[in-house]
Amino acid sequence: LPPSFDLRNVNGTSYVTSVRDQTGGTCWTHGVMAAMEGNLLMTGAWEAAGETEEPNLAEYHLDWWNGFNQFNNDDTDPPTGGGLEVHMGGDYRVASAYLARGEGAVYSPDANDDTEADTPWYYDAPARNDAGYHHYYPRDIEWYVAGNDLSNIDTIKRALMTHGVVGTCLCWGGSFYSSSLNSHYQPPESTYDPNHAVAIVGWDDNRITQAPLPGAWLCKNSWGSGWGDDGYFWISYYDKHCGHHPEMGAVSFQHVEPLRYQHIYYYDYHGWRDTKERITEAFNAFVADGNELLQAVSFYTAADNVAYTVKIYDRFENGELLQELSTQSGVINHTGFHTIDLATPVGLTEGDDFYIYLMLSSGGHPYDHTSEVPVLLGFQSLGTIVESASHPGESYCRVGSTWLDFYYFDRTANFCMKGLSNAWTPTEPDLECHGTLSWADVTPGSRVTGSFTIENAGESFSSLDWEIAGHPEWGTWTFSPTEGDNLKPEGGAITVEVSVVAPSEKNASFGGEITVVNRENSSDFCTIPVSLATPASRRDTAPFLSFLLELLHHFPLLGKLLAPHVMQWATT
Repeated sequence: LPPSFDLRNVNGTSYVTSVRDQTGGTCWTHGVMAAMEGNLLMTGAWEAAGETEEPNLAEYHLDWWNGFNQFNNDDTDPPTGGGLEVHMGGDYRVASAYLARGEGAVYSPDANDDTEADTPWYYDAPARNDAGYHHYYPRDIEWYVAGNDLSNIDTIKRALMTHGVVGTCLCWGGSFYSSSLNSHYQPPESTYDPNHAVAIVGWDDNRITQAPLPGAWLCKNSWGSGWGDDGYFWISYYDKHCGHHPEMGAVSFQHVEPLRYQHIYYYDYHGWRDTKERITEAFNAFVADGNELLQAVSFYTAADNVAYTVKIYDRFENGELLQELSTQSGVINHTGFHTIDLATPVGLTEGDDFYIYLMLSSGGHPYDHTSEVPVLLGFQSLGTIVESASHPGESYCRVGSTWLDFYYFDRTANFCMKGLSNAWTPTEPDLECHGTLSWADVTPGSRVTGSFTIENAGESFSSLDWEIAGHPEWGTWTFSPTEGDNLKPEGGAITVEVSVVAPSEKNASFGGEITVVNRENSSDFCTIPVSLATPASRRDTAPFLSFLLELLHHFPLLGKLLAPHVMQWATT
């Protein structure tokens, strides 16, 4: 890697937006938007979206509508009154929850003015949503740390070169800043927590600061272009928090694009607040709000180098997930938030149950619950509690071989798994049955069993609701299951188990068929042929025959006289 790098001049092109001048304790919103704007410039996604002005995302929409503050929290009733004070602080975890829900980032000319302050939305809350808003969504958010020995510093540098501006934090204090060097250094032994957010835009391995060794990050502040060096300054590689704090030291917002999903299913309104360690498997149960195509899922990983498997299931019955509809596997290299496209999208009709399963190989499962926001960037006092809500039947984790409802571990908790979908016109199913049922030489009144399969051979993503509509009148019939909902072509065939108590008639043959019908279209049906035969006069001869043979064994002469008759009787 080069000894120095500056995103403001990469072969003559700048991938950094203009310096802003924050109002209130909103530095964290400026750190987030500076990073997202930089990524939009670096990838070309801003221009590709047809935008003509410089990227200028709405910091104060995030400030008002993040969901952690006294202005609005969807998890409380009423949604006002608790949590953080608006304009008085937040952090990158708070921002990631807002972004993962698809509420932002918002671009609207109405949010901006001709000054660096951009205050139109600061003093009064903007609309939560508006048809004129352009929403931008980061498909990935990654957290890095350089390491005490800087062994991982190249990861942060590569993220800067590949994905653009990186959010960071520091503890601003006069004793830590040198105006002559325009640099900041908080010694690692200092006990002060971070209280300010800025954005890393470059580095210089040879930059002299107050620290014992050279090397510093070039950072964009949000105090206007009249501060520092046109709004920029340096932070030592060896600063206590910048590049080192596990939640705020280096945060990269990647693959930012216009939000392409109309609906995001989730229960974790506040995103990643804690981690359930030693849990590798979990799932969330959802119900489709309309006719939609599930195209992607998102989740957090709490460690680096985590193997994942995502599966979408159609049913959860008797403690088991059934009828897999889609699966996706891979490895996530870095801690953070990630969006994964489904190679096989899943068609959902209104009212469909669907289940998003996630296996994470290490790090545990991130989850949301009522929590203290421990470290804030701004003026908010520490120890603020933000309430979350959950309900039975939403999130489950596997403990041993059993799925347990997570609600009963923590009645405010849900796992961080989301489903991303778009409106969809349902396709047509086609019911098919396979198999025959034939039983011969059946003892009258005895029970026999068999099975056949049912599948949806219709168009991709279609849903089939089926039921057994008829069976022969002879005998006593039992089916398991007798009906089913939302059978998908992608889920394959299901097996119907059949049990019949044979009629009491001897020497009789019975025939007929089982009829299975599409409940939404009675002309779409299939049949399974059935036959059963009972013997003419079959008796249970074994006990008597054993006695007779034993008798003949003791009286050989009688055996010679009766043996031909016994053999004829025994084989009749």
